[in-house]
Amino acid sequence: MSFSFNACSINGLYEIFPKVYEDRRGCFFESYSERDFFSAGLTMHFVQDNQSRSSRGILRGLHFQKTHPQGKLVRVIEGTVFDVAVDIRQGSLTYGKWHSVILDDKRQNQFYIPEGFAHGFLVLSESAVFSYKCTDFYYPDDEGGIVWNDPSIGIDWPDLGTEYVLSEKDRNLPGFAE
Repeated sequence: MSFSFNACSINGLYEIFPKVYEDRRGCFFESYSERDFFSAGLTMHFVQDNQSRSSRGILRGLHFQKTHPQGKLVRVIEGTVFDVAVDIRQGSLTYGKWHSVILDDKRQNQFYIPEGFAHGFLVLSESAVFSYKCTDFYYPDDEGGIVWNDPSIGIDWPDLGTEYVLSEKDRNLPGFAE
């Protein structure tokens, strides 16, 4: 198998490490293999790939879709980010709890976030190229979100020594209770 799959503290979340082959020319790795993921019990079907580039201190999230929830396999192509998933599955034992991973281009690790989670990330490096595979298409009219600093969730965001940069939309997202 070309991957190791590490279950996280919240059911359904996985940090995934591909087997990276390195030599004097650089490196090579499989970033996704349906066969390996299915063998590990991750039988999602991806329909859309997204990519963003952001600078240090950019915080995106916490986002989700209301009636067309998306599972996401996220990774950093270049740079380092603090990536967060918040459980918004009604009836879940970990409802309202969060889990984070540091994703970077050195380890090439990935984070699988199934449907039923809000997702966001903060760029820690000077810039980052962030890639995500999604299990459903993006529907602009179906967007939902939670404000990044909701005290009832209590995400422990890294201190960068400067204010985070958020979009107007993300600054004005409702709290978790709403």
